[in-house]
Amino acid sequence: MAKKKTIRTIPQERTPMREQDALVRAGNFEEVARGYSLEDALRESERCLLCPDQPCIAGCPVGIDIPGFIRKIGEKNLRGAYDILTDTNLLPSVCGRVCPQETQCEGVCTVGESLEAVAIGRLERFVGDTAIKEGWSNIPYIEANRFRVGIVGSGPAGMACAADMAKAGCEVTVYEAFHQPGGVLRYGIPDFRLPNAVIDAEIDNLKKLGIKFECNTLVGRLFTVEQMIHEMGFHAVFVGVGAGYPTMLNIPGDSLNGVLSANELLTRCNLMRARDFPNFDTPLPIGRRVAVVGAGNTAMDAMRVSIRLGAEKVYCIYRRSRTEAPARVEEVHHAEQEGVEFHWLTNPVSVLNDGTGSVRGMRCIRMELGAPDESGRRRPVPVAESEFDFEADLIVYAIGTNANPIMGQTSQMKLNRWGYIGADENLATSVAGVFAGGDIVTGAATVIEAMGAGRKAARSMKAYLGIRDPALPYCGATGSDVLFGIDKRERNFARVRVA
Repeated sequence: MAKKKTIRTIPQERTPMREQDALVRAGNFEEVARGYSLEDALRESERCLLCPDQPCIAGCPVGIDIPGFIRKIGEKNLRGAYDILTDTNLLPSVCGRVCPQETQCEGVCTVGESLEAVAIGRLERFVGDTAIKEGWSNIPYIEANRFRVGIVGSGPAGMACAADMAKAGCEVTVYEAFHQPGGVLRYGIPDFRLPNAVIDAEIDNLKKLGIKFECNTLVGRLFTVEQMIHEMGFHAVFVGVGAGYPTMLNIPGDSLNGVLSANELLTRCNLMRARDFPNFDTPLPIGRRVAVVGAGNTAMDAMRVSIRLGAEKVYCIYRRSRTEAPARVEEVHHAEQEGVEFHWLTNPVSVLNDGTGSVRGMRCIRMELGAPDESGRRRPVPVAESEFDFEADLIVYAIGTNANPIMGQTSQMKLNRWGYIGADENLATSVAGVFAGGDIVTGAATVIEAMGAGRKAARSMKAYLGIRDPALPYCGATGSDVLFGIDKRERNFARVRVA
């Protein structure tokens, strides 16, 4: 019997991850974090106390058995660790890289109360990457049924919903507006954080389930959600199109040449390969001095991409302090290492015209922090007579996104006052048979939260279609509500094979 671990007997320091040197990586799009070796993973797995109350599972939006997969790593049973991970998370290599574990599973880690939390995300990535390298996948036996399910959007929510419905025996088709599947994983996150090869490998596993991907298909323009139900033969539809419509500041000069959103910059660079121009035909304005407004993960990506595209100076303009910045601490640290110049407590007032309709700079005002606002962060307040100008020839807004209006314009689905799709607690919309989840319902959230919404919607879709969900327990009725020992609400047809 293994000796019980305590906070004093485990390795005291978190196992570091190897990284590309900052000066080298600023000139390429190769992945910054190099991942764990087997020795690193084994050492870090020793830091998990295997707590009986398992707070990390409660902190995970999809409820991964975190102690379970870490225990398997410690036993050098990496295939077993992968099996446990993929019971609930289809994209371990993706989530291990981009999920904010520090505010989710690692944020409630018991070890973190005394030492640095167990590096759960790094261990998850290690297992996922090992699976890709070894060609592992978990494809269950699937008994086909008569139901056809349509998925709108191939991002994390759509992929999670598609996988669960395919496993339930449905014929699943995923529609993607862009020419490659992956949604925000593909267009919004640069290769130096999430390589395209990782996305491709995870999508290949979905195709092994029989899921069909139809790209270059903009639902709401080629056909509507209602047409999918009434004319195209789908028995249920899930809408997981994300929230990729950019927010602009609406200040003087917004329409000048040289002002664009981070979404446009990243989509052109990542998905449309503008970084490889002229080998690819996508143009992208290259700024000598680039100012990025915002301090979330998307802002960090935009700044770090700009450096790699050859900008001489890159500035971060943020109206609050570093403490309030919503980006992951790791992303801010990497941006600093690569040479980004941060201007905290600074707010844009206008974009300056060079006289020919292009950007020559930005006028800003100094800010100070007042009382907390509805987000819980201290509200920025302008400092009187503190305006100043600085030179820039490219301005990038990374201040959040909104719901794309196409769904609301072309469907009868009810929207909330912010333009997002309205869904009930089961993620059902106002249109019968149509469900929705992820950012298009909640607004911008994390990859793992979107996946959780996709899986929740799948459970509701199975109930709507009358498909027995083996993950749910029998209802447990007694007396007259039971027929031959089975709850009457569980009545269904059974397939009988005739020899």
